[in-house]
Amino acid sequence: MVLKAAVATRCAWCGTDPLYVAYHDEEWGVPLHNDRRLFEMLILEGAQAGLSWITILRKRAEYRRAFDRFDPVKISAYRAPKLRELMNNAGIVRNKLKIEAAVKNAKAFLAVQEEFGSFDSYIWQFVGGAPIVNTLKPGDRIAATTPESDAMSKALKMRGFTFVGSTICYAFMQATGMVNDHVVGCIARRV
Repeated sequence: MVLKAAVATRCAWCGTDPLYVAYHDEEWGVPLHNDRRLFEMLILEGAQAGLSWITILRKRAEYRRAFDRFDPVKISAYRAPKLRELMNNAGIVRNKLKIEAAVKNAKAFLAVQEEFGSFDSYIWQFVGGAPIVNTLKPGDRIAATTPESDAMSKALKMRGFTFVGSTICYAFMQATGMVNDHVVGCIARRV
């Protein structure tokens, strides 16, 4: 009798690119409660609008360098010379509106921290403080928006954030573990 080795099952969207697989296995859907990392993911999700996530993952190291490791205090102080430098940086998405959004979002982020004590305590309220765990099966369609992402988008926009439409907010929620959309049987599901 020949025994077959178990094959690791992952969500189909991550494919086989090692960078994507590592992101899927180690980050996507894992609850995140660090303000700086939450800010990073918010900026990266906004930068991804209209592009593939793998494009952003491949540029992530340069984003961290170019955007001062996502320090919102430093980013909120960016002025024209730094914005020109970013627009000339081929290692990031050179979209003027997205770059300017990072500055606006840094200012709004700091205001939220001031009001709520942390961005974490503010942002997790949209899921009641605990991850929403969906029970998707392989082949099921993953939602692009939900009532929670709609509410988050509306609230963030009212606070001055940009590039935070409902689809971006839902992707942010998945990326930061506010929502667990790993399919049933996925090795990274953890629940």
